[in-house]
Amino acid sequence: MPIRIPDNLPARKTLEEEGVNVMDSSRAARQDIRPLEFGLLNLMPNKERTETQFARLIGATPLQINLSLVRVTDHQSKNTPEDYLNTFYQTWEEVKERKFDGFIVTGAPIANLPFEEVRYWPEMLEIMEWTRTNVHHTMFICWGAQAALHHFHGARRYRMDKKAFGVFRHKVVGTRSPYLRGMSDSPMIPVSRYNDIDRTSLGPNLEVLIDQPDIGLCMLGDRNERAVYFLNHLEYDNRSLADEYERDKAAGLDTPPPENLFPNGDTSAIPENRWRSHAHLLFQNWINEIYQTTPFELEKIGS
Repeated sequence: MPIRIPDNLPARKTLEEEGVNVMDSSRAARQDIRPLEFGLLNLMPNKERTETQFARLIGATPLQINLSLVRVTDHQSKNTPEDYLNTFYQTWEEVKERKFDGFIVTGAPIANLPFEEVRYWPEMLEIMEWTRTNVHHTMFICWGAQAALHHFHGARRYRMDKKAFGVFRHKVVGTRSPYLRGMSDSPMIPVSRYNDIDRTSLGPNLEVLIDQPDIGLCMLGDRNERAVYFLNHLEYDNRSLADEYERDKAAGLDTPPPENLFPNGDTSAIPENRWRSHAHLLFQNWINEIYQTTPFELEKIGS
């Protein structure tokens, strides 16, 4: 949350240069408070696990947030009972007239398909365009980030020589970004993907915020679309990568154990969570920035 200090205090300039959220007296006097409206478009097969992971991070704020669970209209889930979806989820068709302060689009296990061959791609195009007018700020995750970069910026993705799989040290390069306030210089971040984005295809409105030279881009900010793109998985819990590894083994795939996850590389040990604090910090910064900048009147979002 922002700190209010005297307008002419000498420390103000230093704090602002460091990216600390400082509020002046006039801004503090006119602040209004209302519940924030967030939506989660859940494209993952295990809906319950994914919604829990994101709700855990969103719910850590002292602000009141109303979270709406959303699914694509034109898709039949193979892993989640229809009764569960009907009880807890709304289709995008049911929410598309609403406005949201924050909206998250998750990854999806369809990395090997060209975007245009994804069955619900036409609806995804509508949803991405809708975020321009009905959402104050959007966070696109993993496949959702790749899809949005492709749609909004024509960014090209390519298949890497091998799957990036494990917990890797990254480099914070966008040190002045409000979303990275307080983050250490080299956070550990879970990665599980086959694709990366061709850096030469990035447009001038994109800013690299977190990078990993050996694995690829991690987080980008978008100056025009009120969006961030996070290609990896800070939302993952302790077992996410381990369960994916065991699933691949059971399917007969030659997937190596996730790097830097198990203590001393012992796959029988309990995985160590070395990214939890950075996950909470990123989401608290994102939520706080939305709170500070979203219109008080919900209907004015996107205007």
